[in-house]
Amino acid sequence: MSAAAPAADAPPPKGKKKLIIIVLALVLLLVLGGGAAAFLLLKKQSADGEDGGDETAQVEKKPKREHKKEDPKHPPVFVPLDPFVVNLADRDSDRYAQIGVTLQVEDEKASEEIKAYLPAIRNNILLLLGHKSSEDLMAEGGKEKLAQQILRESALPLGIELEDPDEVEEAPTPGKKKRRRSYDSIDDSPIKAVQFSSFIIQ
Repeated sequence: MSAAAPAADAPPPKGKKKLIIIVLALVLLLVLGGGAAAFLLLKKQSADGEDGGDETAQVEKKPKREHKKEDPKHPPVFVPLDPFVVNLADRDSDRYAQIGVTLQVEDEKASEEIKAYLPAIRNNILLLLGHKSSEDLMAEGGKEKLAQQILRESALPLGIELEDPDEVEEAPTPGKKKRRRSYDSIDDSPIKAVQFSSFIIQ
């Protein structure tokens, strides 16, 4: 009597088939998931590149400061500074100016904040005035221009950089991207205006 020998090419048990199918399905899911993630990342990078990749100008973005809108019911708050007495930059004669400056601020809280920075604010204003000549100050529009410059110099110690309208923009170098600076607006500054309480040139 001869016993039946098991077939050499018998199919694998059903349990092994299910395991192979599950492993293949998992590998397929991983490949598809990785491909989708890579596609989304590349799409996001290309969108970012289009937003900031302008060849002519790139703007440095600054975080915006919170500011309050002026309330017409409340009168403005003023911070008077001690008068400035400076030698002017006249070459032909020794001249000096005595200038009283008052800063108009948005509220009492801003007034207290500015008082903490007064030494730096006074220093900036003194340096600015020391570069002026009597001709600069007495020219038409000279006082208005000076008020704008004092406002800009007063805001700098507070970390606020306002645009200087007289600043000459540098010409872009060929082959280089032109980089434009992002300035704060007057709304970001607690100092709203500069008033002169006295203006004497001798």
